[in-house]
Amino acid sequence: MSDVVILGTGMHPFGRFEKSYEEIGAVAAAAALRDAGVEWKQIQAAYLSRMYLPATSGARILRRLGATDISIIDIEAACASGGAALRQAVLAVRSGEVDLVMVLGCEKMPRGFMDPSMIYSQWQIELGMSMNPAYWSMRAQRHMHDYGTTELQIAKVAYKNHKMSVHNPYSMYRKEFSLDEIMNSPFVCDPIRRLEICAPDDGAAAVIVASEKRARELGASAKAINIASCSHTIARYSADFRCPADSMSATANNPGPTEVTAQQAYERAGLGPQDIDLYEVQDTDAFCEIEIYEGLGLCALGEGGRLIDEGKTDLGGASPVNMSGGLISKGEPVGASHLAQVVEIVTQLRGEAGPRQVAGAKVGLGHVLGAGGNCAVTILTR
Repeated sequence: MSDVVILGTGMHPFGRFEKSYEEIGAVAAAAALRDAGVEWKQIQAAYLSRMYLPATSGARILRRLGATDISIIDIEAACASGGAALRQAVLAVRSGEVDLVMVLGCEKMPRGFMDPSMIYSQWQIELGMSMNPAYWSMRAQRHMHDYGTTELQIAKVAYKNHKMSVHNPYSMYRKEFSLDEIMNSPFVCDPIRRLEICAPDDGAAAVIVASEKRARELGASAKAINIASCSHTIARYSADFRCPADSMSATANNPGPTEVTAQQAYERAGLGPQDIDLYEVQDTDAFCEIEIYEGLGLCALGEGGRLIDEGKTDLGGASPVNMSGGLISKGEPVGASHLAQVVEIVTQLRGEAGPRQVAGAKVGLGHVLGAGGNCAVTILTR
């Protein structure tokens, strides 16, 4: 997919704001246009990724930039909504139908844990296990039992991500915490603590996608970032510790959504974990990041805790992860989450990340994982 590039990026900070989602989304969209050096009237199609916003939200947001006759489509795929929308933009450009597209992610999230009725049937909710911290914590407990992963290792992930968030102006929380503060923060659901879990919030992120040819015509090739691959899948086998499933495979050791989607993305890009300079991944809780190390192939199954102990996923390590501060620090406005990862990776590959810059970064990977086994992985190259 190296014939498809990102020309520009834009964000509205993540947090809680007394603004409408239309205002928040329009800020990110306008910033992406400025960064790309193009005008709204040049955009030929647009996609909005969202989960909680009402119907036709994309058109409502982008009408603020001016009324045009282009196709504006809302896309929802749980936490992977941004990846699904970006993939549709890539496919549209590759088809030759369009050559300059906007992808916008925006969300204004309700406070508190996500409403399980957005995901599960009523009978599943009434049987329990429908609140996400519960099944996240059970995955952590199982990993600790099987592989010896410790609470300290989980806390080290949160420590790393909070430390990096200080340098990210778009992050909701920009404060460093000590390991003691993290490990003494209240339990949300054992072993996950308050400073080890993300919060739903408001925010938006946008990218301008173009064909390589159009980038040259616009004189923007020098700043363009290649989309080496963009994959979205819904796992065939996603049975974990969530609420009772409608059906479940009895086959042992089925590959999970991260493994399946990452392998597809690696193959399409012609790259592997050994080629990736930095990662932005779904750290809805600190343990989740450890599990994703393994799913993305950074280490063998059960060795994610060792990776964080050795500092390999910190700035300066062999595989830096979540230099943006991750969702633990930024919060998770679901529709904007993956596109914010893409914005961070583009910033890193351009060498513009300041104190959180990964030296010499040429290849970056973004990963999101959500309800129903929805998973997206995007690989960008300089």
